[in-house]
Amino acid sequence: MIKLNAFQLKIIALLVMLMDHLYFSFPEVFPVWFHPLSRFVAPMFAFLMVEGLFHTRNKLNYNLRLLGFAVFMQIGNLIINGLFASEQVRIYNNIFMTLAVGLIIISLFEQSKKRAGISRIGFIAGALLLIPVGLFFTEGGMVQIPFILITYFFRRSMSKKMIGYALLSVGLFLISYVPYETVSETIQMLMINSDFLFITVIPFILLYRGERGLSNHFSKYLFYVFYPLHLWILKTVEFMWRQV
Repeated sequence: MIKLNAFQLKIIALLVMLMDHLYFSFPEVFPVWFHPLSRFVAPMFAFLMVEGLFHTRNKLNYNLRLLGFAVFMQIGNLIINGLFASEQVRIYNNIFMTLAVGLIIISLFEQSKKRAGISRIGFIAGALLLIPVGLFFTEGGMVQIPFILITYFFRRSMSKKMIGYALLSVGLFLISYVPYETVSETIQMLMINSDFLFITVIPFILLYRGERGLSNHFSKYLFYVFYPLHLWILKTVEFMWRQV
């Protein structure tokens, strides 16, 4: 079986993510199936983020870097939204923030293992208090935060991870499923309300061979740069498109 390293998986995820964002900026040009096809992307980065916590030399810097880019992107989004408000072109995406909150949560759990007594309870309490913040106040938090927790707590057991992912997927499907008058309309609805399809990340997880792959400044910062930049460019083009 072909195995892929983390960098190769990120490249695949970036390309499919671009397809999804092209659809949302220009739905009259690109097909709706771009969206459900991309549901594995955020979980893929979440999975690699959890793996990264156990492979990075400096966990604090790892947390600060992701949180820093989350804040940077949020500021950029506010600027873009202000500039393009006349055409109602807005950016709500900031998966950095979701991943940053998720990373802080599991980092607190990880630190609690090294503590005892009141200190240990404090770290666990901090993590538990942050979970609802991630669930309700970050992009895709209802999917990504449970996914991150399942990946973290069952990191050493593939079977337990798969069961956890399956249960989460079923739960999300039951929440999002709304039957329409026709099968076609119902399928169209599921094309958009397709968060339950995050489970399509499983084949990519199984292909992961546990190696970082290309490791330099380019590979380290590719996602951090590409993610906000391509969204800001797309929204700029969308704004110009609407003015024509």
